[in-house]
Amino acid sequence: MTSTAILGECLEFTVTEAFRQARIAMQKTEPNAMPTTDVDHVFRYTHEFSDTVITAARGACVHDRDGREILDFTSGQMSAILGHAHPEIVATVHEAVARLDHLHSSFLSDVVIDFAQALSDLLPESLSRVLPLSTGGESNEAALKMAKLATGRYEIVAFDRSWHGVTGGASAATFNGARRGYGAPMPGVLALPTPHPYRSPFASNGDYDWRAELDWGFESIDRQSTGSLAAMIAEPIPSSGGIIEPPEGYLTALAEHCRARGMLLIFDEAQTGLGRTGDRFAFEHEGVVPDILTLSKTLGAGLPLSATVASAEVEQTCYENDFLFYTTHAADPLPAAVGRKVIEILIRDRLEERARELGDYLKGILRDLQQRHEPIGDVRGRGLLIGVELVEDRHRKAPAHALGAAVGRRCIELGASLNIARQSSAHVFRIAPPLTVTRAQIDTAMTILDQALTECVNR
Repeated sequence: MTSTAILGECLEFTVTEAFRQARIAMQKTEPNAMPTTDVDHVFRYTHEFSDTVITAARGACVHDRDGREILDFTSGQMSAILGHAHPEIVATVHEAVARLDHLHSSFLSDVVIDFAQALSDLLPESLSRVLPLSTGGESNEAALKMAKLATGRYEIVAFDRSWHGVTGGASAATFNGARRGYGAPMPGVLALPTPHPYRSPFASNGDYDWRAELDWGFESIDRQSTGSLAAMIAEPIPSSGGIIEPPEGYLTALAEHCRARGMLLIFDEAQTGLGRTGDRFAFEHEGVVPDILTLSKTLGAGLPLSATVASAEVEQTCYENDFLFYTTHAADPLPAAVGRKVIEILIRDRLEERARELGDYLKGILRDLQQRHEPIGDVRGRGLLIGVELVEDRHRKAPAHALGAAVGRRCIELGASLNIARQSSAHVFRIAPPLTVTRAQIDTAMTILDQALTECVNR
């Protein structure tokens, strides 16, 4: 039997899935048909929802309608670094919402001032001005506007596998999806090749000439540019693009290219910040300090909190040029209280050290699985942010989208959420459990992955 046939057999429709497909077909032919399930009133903001409906969550686990416990190894949306319903976060929310939940954005509060100070104290001295916001997209929008106003230029460079958000400026700098069908994006955004050792055309036979790729990429940028390069925005480890860890020295060389062109460097640490990669911030790995840093997801440990952090010089220039980023929930006290508590727990419990230790343990198990499962083409990442790429065969490296989707579904059935992704990226498992996960929970999740791979490949 061919590999294609094996993968085809792996895609068995459940009764629920078959019913869902039939309902979609009916609604295409009968647009006024009445809804037939309890989710039909939810606008489908993604291609499809999981069949699993969650009713509760605690620690590293979520619970579905049937009471099943499922290990959450994506930390919700890569955010819940302390796990779900952390008792100190619960207590903080209870106290904060009763005391001071929301204010007009022109008012500051003690808790916001304390949060900004606590975050600034975690960072290098040059990153000292904090703008508290709600989402990662917002923080990146603010960063791009800061860079344009501070430099007087408008062109933005981003990796060609980037994901920075779905709002105007952020989506224009996102090349990993959500680009088709919406008309022209914001002008002046240029793409730089993502440093992908496993898939780069500059890599062959184990050798990867990333410097030649980076130089070639910036030569291409220079040819495209109108002479108005403002900033480069990048995740230190692109996550939605497939947990792509740049080679050692790459970020240093990237910063040098930016400085040579008078560009600011923006690091988007939505998924890598606050200990996830084994350092408090992923940029610390090479000691490359950005001009502007954006944080979200992990900063609120699952609650909607983000921040854009810049130098005093950038902030002063923006202020003098009438910078305006006035959102309804800018500097809201309730999420700021949560962020302050997250920072306190991060420092007290040394969570970056825990992520480093447990990440090495988890990666070791995954490399063992790679030896026993032919479809595992690559294992990569740092700390508790690890990518596992499935391929149809290791020589051609053709992405195994169907197998990835099937294995992900089977893992959930067996009790572990390891890969909820769009079909186009289902072949890469982005494994990112809470930093509070235990070794026993890691062992259980990896046993489930092992079983799911065996069943789907042999089916």
